[in-house]
Amino acid sequence: MKTIFITGASSGIGKATAKLFQAKGWKVVATMRTPEKETELTALDNVIILPLDVTKDDQIQSTVQSAISLGDIDVVLNNAGHGLFGPVEAVNEQQILKQVNTNFLGPLKIIQAFIPYFREKKGGLFINTTSMAGLTGFPLSNVYNATKWALEGLSECLSIELSMFGIGVKTVSPDATKTNLFTSADVVSHPLYDNVIQKMIGGIQQSGESIDIAEVIFIAATDGKDTLRYPAGGKAQQIYARRLEIGPEASRIETTKWFLGL
Repeated sequence: MKTIFITGASSGIGKATAKLFQAKGWKVVATMRTPEKETELTALDNVIILPLDVTKDDQIQSTVQSAISLGDIDVVLNNAGHGLFGPVEAVNEQQILKQVNTNFLGPLKIIQAFIPYFREKKGGLFINTTSMAGLTGFPLSNVYNATKWALEGLSECLSIELSMFGIGVKTVSPDATKTNLFTSADVVSHPLYDNVIQKMIGGIQQSGESIDIAEVIFIAATDGKDTLRYPAGGKAQQIYARRLEIGPEASRIETTKWFLGL
């Protein structure tokens, strides 16, 4: 029985992924900030719940060691994340640091904690949940995008660096998905941008389901391919294909026209 370790498993993509892998016969180590509130996953066989806030260094180390002590870990899914939306001129340093610590430094530290273990066992796979915001530019999610671009860059570098040890690295890049990432996000208001912010949030509310992303994660974990990026969701595949087709500059111009209502 293979095992996946998941961060941010209390809701959304993380929970959907935990349930899917469990249904497929995997053992799941599901981590979250408040495990005492979880009831659905605790009722499932072969699912172990552990506490983990990816912004707390000591807890990262202790939880990773606890997970390893339970048996072999085959896949690590860095899924925990937080959203920040609004114009860059209005976000403050505390909000920026929260984004960086959760969306970039958290996954980086999880990876650092697992590398010695994967290297010793001569195998393992990291899957990082990034976003289409890590593959193309969008307005009013600038700091969020920056953390996802950073995670994409880290993943691409590590896919080369860790290949000598038989360790794989992949990214799954969802389009807008109905998760707590958006309902619990920090939304920074500014009178000159508020109409566009509401337009963007309205579009998110028409987005896809977490299970669709979980299914792509399962494919990435099991297809045995040396593929780095997995755009997840119909819009994600269309946006990424379009960007590759016309190039980043033309893609930026198209987005600018949408943003300005042209």
